Amino acid sequence: MRICFYSVKLFEHGPFDRANESRRHTLDRHSERLSVKTAPLAEGCDAVCVFVGDDVSASVIDALADLGVRLILLRSAGFNHVDVVAAERRGLTTLRVPAYSPHAIAEHTVGLMLALNRKIHRAYNRVREQNFALDGLLGFDMHGKTVGVVGTGRIGEVVCAILAGFGCRVLASDPVVNDVCVSLGAEYVGRERLFAESDIITLHCPLTPETKHMIDAGALDLMKPGVMIINTSRGAVVDSRAVIAGLKSEKIGALGLDVYEEEADLFFRDLSDTVIQDDVFMRLLTFPNVIVTAHQAFFTREALRGIADTTLENASAFESGSPIADNVVSSSLIAG
Repeated sequence: MRICFYSVKLFEHGPFDRANESRRHTLDRHSERLSVKTAPLAEGCDAVCVFVGDDVSASVIDALADLGVRLILLRSAGFNHVDVVAAERRGLTTLRVPAYSPHAIAEHTVGLMLALNRKIHRAYNRVREQNFALDGLLGFDMHGKTVGVVGTGRIGEVVCAILAGFGCRVLASDPVVNDVCVSLGAEYVGRERLFAESDIITLHCPLTPETKHMIDAGALDLMKPGVMIINTSRGAVVDSRAVIAGLKSEKIGALGLDVYEEEADLFFRDLSDTVIQDDVFMRLLTFPNVIVTAHQAFFTREALRGIADTTLENASAFESGSPIADNVVSSSLIAG
């Protein structure tokens, strides 16, 4: 199968080359993002392979279908950037990577909690400037704190396990109860109660119409003063303007973001010599109690290997006429 890759980074070459040794697909790699303008790069290809910042809207899908593309391969678990209905209408199959390394994202999530709590980012800069004072660096024990985990799939489950090891009280919210989380001591509650009782709230839910801007002004009103919020799921789950207001009022005591609603124009590129035009994003960076990482949570050797293996196995399974059912993205899945 000939596959046109978009938004390829140098760090992806090795894992995909190794994963392809036994499968022998033809990999056409491009650094450009997928868009209507770049869709013609897929001419002669059976499939396109895309990442989270690529445009897989209806107009792009129409352009790909007209070129004879039959398969959309996602190098991600999330699929909110794909117009799945349009893909089905044009006869394209969409396959994703539902689980590569949940440990990678879960560990990064807890790393953000610890860094924000103990002000590690600020302490690092102080010591480099030979300032060894501890004023302003006071944190709290994680042990005994209440942490709300929104979304208890594979990633949320690992987060619950880590938090249980810290001795936290874990509240969970998800339409589907995960028995492993229950066995770890997590208590499933409604979202409003989770917001009201949690000292820390961490988000691990997909982006759907129901979860878009789930963390908004109304949700913040329910939360404890000084709450810590961590988002390593999808940027649009958080209303950025609302959390800026929450930071200014000190309702939010700390904020950790690995994702951002408009990240497609920012992340995965070196913009150090650029004047960034996104005023909302730049305002977030001004707060001393905010840490932003650039969609880095997935970025481990194990995760990259898992993404490459599953992506190319999806291609092989589709080529043989037996796509892996659990990896198929359909409109019924969205509805569910």
